Amino acid sequence: MGRIIRINGPLVIAEDVPNAKIGDIVYLGHDKLIGEIVRMFGNKVACQCYEDTTGLRPGEPVENTGEPLAAELGPGLIGQIFDGLQFSEIDMWKAVGPFMKRGVKLARLSRDREWEFTPKVKPGDKVVGGDIIGEVPETSVITHRVMVPPDLRGEIVDVQEGKFHVTDTVATLRTPDGKTVELTLMQTWPVRFPRPYRERLPLVEPLITGQRVIDIFFPVAKGGAAAIPGGFGTGKTVTLQQLAKWSHADIIIYIGCGERGNEMADVITHFPELEDPRTGKKLIERAIFIANVSNLPVYAREASIYMGVTMGEYYRDQGYDVALMADSTSRWAEALRDISGRLEEIPAERGYPAYLAERIAEFYERAGKVVTLGSERRVGSVTIMGAVSPPGGDFSEPVTSITMRFIETLWALDKELAFRRHFPAINWLISFSRYIDSVRVFWEKYDPDFVTLRGEAMSILEESSRIEHIARIVGEKA
Repeated sequence: MGRIIRINGPLVIAEDVPNAKIGDIVYLGHDKLIGEIVRMFGNKVACQCYEDTTGLRPGEPVENTGEPLAAELGPGLIGQIFDGLQFSEIDMWKAVGPFMKRGVKLARLSRDREWEFTPKVKPGDKVVGGDIIGEVPETSVITHRVMVPPDLRGEIVDVQEGKFHVTDTVATLRTPDGKTVELTLMQTWPVRFPRPYRERLPLVEPLITGQRVIDIFFPVAKGGAAAIPGGFGTGKTVTLQQLAKWSHADIIIYIGCGERGNEMADVITHFPELEDPRTGKKLIERAIFIANVSNLPVYAREASIYMGVTMGEYYRDQGYDVALMADSTSRWAEALRDISGRLEEIPAERGYPAYLAERIAEFYERAGKVVTLGSERRVGSVTIMGAVSPPGGDFSEPVTSITMRFIETLWALDKELAFRRHFPAINWLISFSRYIDSVRVFWEKYDPDFVTLRGEAMSILEESSRIEHIARIVGEKA
């Protein structure tokens, strides 16, 4: 067991940590605060702590779990409100009250709830990673498809039917090398690694958002990536909330990453009351919330982003279309800048780390429409929509400019439009969508003149802006 030798805010330096490697989860101090190894030098390691380090002292022990930060994936995700490390905030409330305490360890998925499992395989069946072995009615809207983990294959030896907890064995698998593996309703996956798939498909179907300015002028395809940059008060959060409420996706994942707690509370309060126009049920029955608000530990913001997209990929692998909203990726970038500064790394533009572009690309590249693993052909998608909060509305700042390199749709919010109460305040001169040509076939099935009419409407808006600009110079009467 290692020991702490230095503490710099959320950055903890320890020495003599056994079997340490980059990405390992460690428990820091007597309270066993959760941390992650981010750098190694000699016999010392630097750990970013995901909890408040107040009261932590040099000399306290450091325990290495030897495991990376991973998500528990199984029935019970839908309808939950998680923090950045996938601990249920509803369960946390019941355990310690309204204020989250450090060092509290809860099961990420409920170990008490039972689920009705219906098998889809029988003894003797050959299965590979991604095959569906059974189904669980997770909500009245979503059927949870229990899959063989991606790295397993073999023959089903035994399968059960009935009510089970997520940790109970529902099937037994014999691998080609003769080993026996027990399959449960739950599986884990390291959040920093994308889940595998068989084939990536072209994006030809738009994600209908219910916002006409988006669907007509600047569509995003199912499996695409979009960004919503805008200054303070332009309506980023409200726009994302509208997309979460009305997007034509099977499952909604909303990540509140470093934003104001009141806004997140508003989302959580209203979602359970909304009726889903597709099913007539409550919208919460196909939604997952990750609430990592601004007063929670800064480094958990990074974890919340990866945790949310891993959950999205899991449901994508079941054959669902997932829409993921991240509000805001700028707060995540600020967390990267914070840890980079404490590690004394050479800063790039505006103090952000040199690897900022790599991290942003890793996130947006996990969007896509794919053919999943498994014997039967299933198609699923993850559509990522991320808010960006440039200081002063400056779109040339690093996070916005880097994000624009990796997305295909930009919904640029304009402060002037917002002050005029023109919502959503999407500036039609700056915004763009590179999916216009790819989704053209979809729209032309419903209206052959769609592309022509869209072009005419855009020309009218551009001409209107040009005339408005001239009128400001020479006066309206001229």
